Amino acid sequence: MTSPALAPLNRALLSVSDKTGLVELATALAARGVELLSTGGSAKTLRDAGLDVKDVAEITGFPEMMDGRVKTLHPMVHGGLLALRDNATHVDAMTAHGIGAIDLLVVNLYPFEAALARGADYDEMIENIDIGGPAMIRAAAKNHSFVTTIVDVEDYSALLAELDANDGHISYAFRQRHAQIAYARTGAYDAAVSTWMAGSIGEETPRRRAFAGTLAQTLRYGENPHQQAAFYKDGSSRAGVATATQHQGKELSYNNINDTDAAFELVSEFAPEDGPAVAIIKHANPCGVARGDTLLEAYSRAFDCDRTSAFGGIIALNGTLDAATASEICNIFTEVVIAPDATEEARAIFAAKKNLRLLTTGALADPRTPQLSYRQVAGGLLVQDKDTGHITLDDLKVVTKRAPSEAELADMLFAWTVAKHVKSNAIVYVKDRATVGVGAGQMSRVDSSTIAALKAARMAEECGLPQSLAQGSVVASDAFFPFADGLLAAAEAGATAIIQPGGSMRDDDVIKAADDAGLAMVLTGMRHFRH
Repeated sequence: MTSPALAPLNRALLSVSDKTGLVELATALAARGVELLSTGGSAKTLRDAGLDVKDVAEITGFPEMMDGRVKTLHPMVHGGLLALRDNATHVDAMTAHGIGAIDLLVVNLYPFEAALARGADYDEMIENIDIGGPAMIRAAAKNHSFVTTIVDVEDYSALLAELDANDGHISYAFRQRHAQIAYARTGAYDAAVSTWMAGSIGEETPRRRAFAGTLAQTLRYGENPHQQAAFYKDGSSRAGVATATQHQGKELSYNNINDTDAAFELVSEFAPEDGPAVAIIKHANPCGVARGDTLLEAYSRAFDCDRTSAFGGIIALNGTLDAATASEICNIFTEVVIAPDATEEARAIFAAKKNLRLLTTGALADPRTPQLSYRQVAGGLLVQDKDTGHITLDDLKVVTKRAPSEAELADMLFAWTVAKHVKSNAIVYVKDRATVGVGAGQMSRVDSSTIAALKAARMAEECGLPQSLAQGSVVASDAFFPFADGLLAAAEAGATAIIQPGGSMRDDDVIKAADDAGLAMVLTGMRHFRH
């Protein structure tokens, strides 16, 4: 098979669900002498625009039937797309059966993903599964030696530029590139259909699972400069970094995106109706989280948990960023600020910080919406439900002689929520709805407890306070204490109450140690490992 370096364009088939730019493209093609074929609504749109177009039904000899389910599944169409122009047998077959070559296919598919996003019912979803479109796309892309396939509206201008550059012809490199794009599109489409169907029929672990994404941004590099990277969107409408509007600052990096996602997912746990909340993230771990009567107060209290780590961090807010908070944030170097919205005054203040990225999302993410999370391992993927675990006061079981006070209970729930977003082993000290010490990612729980206590003592010294910030605090542990040593380290730091899952074979020893230390302790019956 000989692939021409420049393929002619004499005949095009245009059949699109999204009519954006269709008339302009067809007009430009017609002006270049290209014969236009089309179907149904696309053909009507072109005729209404005064263009000369031949309906596919005219060349197949069959009308569209079965509510449009059958219209392009015919040898007159697929033969025109698949025929090898340099193969004598193929050419003879085309001549014998009157099959005309199709040099360009422009197709975008039934809006299955849009129907899914608006919550269409099962029957409507089924009707939005395209059959003829993917079949034509795959046929044309396979025969990219001679045929060009365009599946995205944003590529119309590139197609016309290619024709202008090559005197009405299309280069092999262009055909190759768009064949790859075409197969990626049908693959993503099938992934969306199969994933939806698995959920619809309650298939939690389907034999085969498909994953897809659309390129949002080519990144300068990955976690390190020697790693190539890119950011892909999965098409979901969940509020967050993927759907946010960036108002200023340079492009987000791989690490920026990862950390910003962690920050926004954490702050979204705190409902605005319960008061302002701010989370400061560094290397995907919170270094300060707090509530306050205002966002400014919440930010200041979060900052005072670990001022050193906050430098160069990511800040997430659960409400509209205001001028006072923006001014305070500008006092240190910050990589990214993300919030549901920002006032014009706040945006103007940030405008003076050209390297600071400001993102607004329009809403918070719903922390209880079911999702899947993925992690690559050698030779495969680990897939699990996103951790949407949530507890209330009614879920807590008091296991010590001393019951916690109302203030301690409120801080316990706050600490437990933060611990869910801290890398294991996680220990979080909280006082008055603000973190005062965070221990993350250690191999032993006692080390996490000790590190968190050291941070609390260091910040007290930095703030000129006479005693550790951990004095009078509560402590959350993301998993049970296997021994009493981690709990005793917290008590020694000044903690008065503990919240933890329980479930250790040594729970009785840990409870006794808590009683001996005068601590109050509650069990959640749920853990929040985050590796």
